[in-house]
Amino acid sequence: MIILNKENVQKCITMKKAIEICKEATKNYCLNKTDIPLRTPIISERNNGQVLFMPGKISSESDNIGIKIVSVYPDNSLISLPSVPSTMITLDEKTGIVNGIIDGTYLTALRTAALQGAATDLLSNKDSKIATLIGTGGQAFEQARALLTVRNLSELRVVARNFDKTKKFVEKLKEELNNFDTVIIAYENVNDATIDSDIITTVTTSTTPTFSAKHLKQGVHINGIGSFTYDMVELPSEIINSNNKIYFDTKDGVLSEAGDILQPLENELISHGDFKGELGELVLNSIEGRTSKDEITIFKSVGSAVLDIACADYIIKEAIKSNIGTKIDI
Repeated sequence: MIILNKENVQKCITMKKAIEICKEATKNYCLNKTDIPLRTPIISERNNGQVLFMPGKISSESDNIGIKIVSVYPDNSLISLPSVPSTMITLDEKTGIVNGIIDGTYLTALRTAALQGAATDLLSNKDSKIATLIGTGGQAFEQARALLTVRNLSELRVVARNFDKTKKFVEKLKEELNNFDTVIIAYENVNDATIDSDIITTVTTSTTPTFSAKHLKQGVHINGIGSFTYDMVELPSEIINSNNKIYFDTKDGVLSEAGDILQPLENELISHGDFKGELGELVLNSIEGRTSKDEITIFKSVGSAVLDIACADYIIKEAIKSNIGTKIDI
């Protein structure tokens, strides 16, 4: 068995490769080559927490099997521990024996960003130059990397509720993503940041819209990445309508969990027939994507274990090949 921390994982995979893997994973999902149950929550009321179990299998050239365990314990921050710790476990397909344990917190950030990168690559205008990232939490750094990976951006704008935190975050981006030529700027006002942006990615756990529909450029592509429950809402309801092209990572997941979509459905702002389809269908070219520069496209994601399993399988194989990580016997 191999144990891989964040630094080990970074040696095994690039963002570009992760985006390719996520595209393939969503395609396999649409081709029914996966067995991905909806995540199972276990509530610990006395500890103000919950644990999410996300198992699954991908059957393509081989059977890739694994489970991610995600804990959501907000009070952990009071004792200097992660509020959303996560662990990914992979299994040897031939024996069913656990062969890998991966830092699931970083893996989640990686695969979530790679999925956004895949959607941005498939749906945003190819000549997009300005992107806005809303949020500076644990998922945000890799989201920025994905945006810079798929588009030759001249400017990346970052905005969040705490401007001091935003400025510090931007300095970190500048330092660690200096291989890109993009100018990275901290914004205090979200409307200033989005008004002429070609791509908007929001990665928060907000319960109210993170930007205004009044300040959108025609042809903008929007990624709603952070929210994953009925009560969380990042996107203004005004943009969830039949005039815009709306895509999901998985219909089952989004239509079971995403308040960004469920609330407009309940308020009859949109109907099920208005949604264009899943990202994997775009990869397969079985549905229509962007057809003009002026269309507004929207991608809503709540995440799926298929992404974790696909990325984890590649990472474990690369680790074995390159002798990376800590080996243990049980």
